[in-house]
Amino acid sequence: MRVLALDVGTKRIGVALSDPFGWTAQGLNVLPRRCDRDDHQAILDLCREHQVERVIVGIPLDQEGAYGVSAKRIERFRQSLAQFLKAAGLTIPVEGWDERYSTAEAEERLLTADVSRAKRRKVIDKMAAVVILENYLREHPQE
Repeated sequence: MRVLALDVGTKRIGVALSDPFGWTAQGLNVLPRRCDRDDHQAILDLCREHQVERVIVGIPLDQEGAYGVSAKRIERFRQSLAQFLKAAGLTIPVEGWDERYSTAEAEERLLTADVSRAKRRKVIDKMAAVVILENYLREHPQE
């Protein structure tokens, strides 16, 4: 089962995709944020192109696991994305996933790999999406 993971920020959306078996996560790309409708359309296009069966949206819960301002904003995005995909005839689940520390973990991986600051800035969102997807796949192993 192909799973698409999103790290939704205010300026960019990091995108990661699982292999067809739902075992591994690879960074796909980074989408510049425009408006929700354009963002949703770009995600719909990716879902169709890669035959995605599930979308995971990272929700930035606070340290106690509660919904703060950012988490509520991303939850609204997740809900509107689910409605948009359904209206377009794509009936796949769009789930929220706790993404606490995903960006920090992605940053640490890039630092360990000795990636320059300029290059890190270009790929951090995609790497955070990979971390989100890896965590999701670990919790939901495919048979």
